[in-house]
Amino acid sequence: MTVPDRPWGRALGLRGLQRLHGYLVVTSDSEPTEAERFLLSTLVRYTAAALSLAFAHRRLSDQAVELHRVREERLALQRQLISVVAEQRYQRAVHTLITDVAAAGGGEEAVTRALHGLTGLPALVEDRFGRLRSWSGPSRPDPYPEPDPVRQDEMLHAVAREAGPVRIEDRLLTLVRPHGEILGVLALIDAGGEADEHTVLALENAATSLALELGHMRNLAEVELGLRRELADDLLAGTDTASAYARSEAIGHDLHRSHYIVVVQWSKRTVDDSFAETVGRAATAQGMRSLLTRRSDHVVLVADARPRARALYEALTVETGTHSGAIGVSAPCDSPNGIPRGYQEAQRALEVRRQSREGYGTTFFDELGLYRILGPGNDYQQLEAFVHEWIGQLIEYDSRHHATMVDTLTRYFDCGGNYDETAASLAIHRSTLRYRLQRIRDISGNDLANVEDRLNLQVATRVWKIVLGGSD
Repeated sequence: MTVPDRPWGRALGLRGLQRLHGYLVVTSDSEPTEAERFLLSTLVRYTAAALSLAFAHRRLSDQAVELHRVREERLALQRQLISVVAEQRYQRAVHTLITDVAAAGGGEEAVTRALHGLTGLPALVEDRFGRLRSWSGPSRPDPYPEPDPVRQDEMLHAVAREAGPVRIEDRLLTLVRPHGEILGVLALIDAGGEADEHTVLALENAATSLALELGHMRNLAEVELGLRRELADDLLAGTDTASAYARSEAIGHDLHRSHYIVVVQWSKRTVDDSFAETVGRAATAQGMRSLLTRRSDHVVLVADARPRARALYEALTVETGTHSGAIGVSAPCDSPNGIPRGYQEAQRALEVRRQSREGYGTTFFDELGLYRILGPGNDYQQLEAFVHEWIGQLIEYDSRHHATMVDTLTRYFDCGGNYDETAASLAIHRSTLRYRLQRIRDISGNDLANVEDRLNLQVATRVWKIVLGGSD
């Protein structure tokens, strides 16, 4: 029977149990006794309590599982939020630091210093030719390896084709190129492969900041270079002293000091801005502060220091990769008024060097000795008359017979009268040289053993070759 349908079932409180958990069914053939009713009532109460506890425990367990899930989701969201905030703070910190460094005019060294501090890796800047400009951090190579021009160009083209930093061997590098023009390379030394996305972010921000800095510096340098070239051109042509001093002070050059005019000419090198920059860079490395300009076939420096012997020439042989160059240096110019004369002296020194047996190297005007009187501005008619007097017959003989008597005599003097060296330079036998020298005596009527004749013949050959443009 169904308990709630009976009056005694209602008396036992089973209707309340029905509302909570359903129905409790008890069957019997006869009416229960008082004791059975008591037992049944007790059973119902304990069963109801047990079921209530069981359901309560189940609800608590389900709630605990749900609470744990919610807590885990909250922790995951918190960690994600913390990561996002940290990332944003790092990005802001990187951007702010690099921007502040650039805004303060710190330049390349300040940027590499900041990049090293952010990443813990050595940071460096190279120019587009692979020469080191700045290094921050340990393990700097000393000396820094000389770049290979071909490999450098290949590397620049390879990196330019990629988006973002590129790993090449132990370096993580990116190009510094405002408006598409490559001004240099910014790199991190990462031999252990430690670089992560934060390192890449710092490198990219540093490259952007450095590009703006170098672009600005490049624009300023171009303006200043133009002003310096204009001043150098005017000084070489001749300008008033007061204006020259004022203009030099405006660009930060002390024109009150003694200056030397240095003329640089290099075979098989186009005299363009690139070569002019090479000359200027080499001069600066030698401690020479100068105004620089260029002509069609040579570069001119108005320098505040005398080049040290062969130092500038040797530096340029390294820069250009060839020894086929010549440098002429003037005597000191004590005022701007003397610079045009100094320019002529430097050109004369260069010409003497070019026409000498050793055509490559440096020649100083104040060491030319006798050749100083053979410079521009002398009376060419007198010089021509002198040449005609002493070697005119040899010149005419060479012209009629397609011979090389004047050249033989010139080489003989260039070699200091040494038969073996002269014969070797002319690629002839010693006996052939003796024959030619005897013919020279016969034709000219001059004795090479006579001191006066020998001196005048030597001067005549040099005037013929250097001043009058005689050919070998």
